[in-house]
Amino acid sequence: MIKLRTILAENIKSYRTEMKLSQMKLADLVDTAPNYIAMIEAGKRFPSDVMLEKIASALHREPFELFSVLPTQKKWQVDLLTELADFIDAKLQEAQRKNSAKLKKS
Repeated sequence: MIKLRTILAENIKSYRTEMKLSQMKLADLVDTAPNYIAMIEAGKRFPSDVMLEKIASALHREPFELFSVLPTQKKWQVDLLTELADFIDAKLQEAQRKNSAKLKKS
């Protein structure tokens, strides 16, 4: 079973990196120390309800989204679909090259 702290830690880090924010920048946005953000992301601290609201707001999320397991699942799904799209694209390009070669020989 995944612990609530782990979900929160992973989601905050995921949303923060998605927005290309450093821990220092997020800390500035929520008026706290970068070390505190690092401790939350490491699962060593659990923020108060007020801090959770500040963090969620800074990350352009609703507080409940910080506890969802979907961001992690979503990432692997996006990665898988991207790989599949790249594979299909490569196969289509290969087929087009073969058809072009056949037409030139005709």
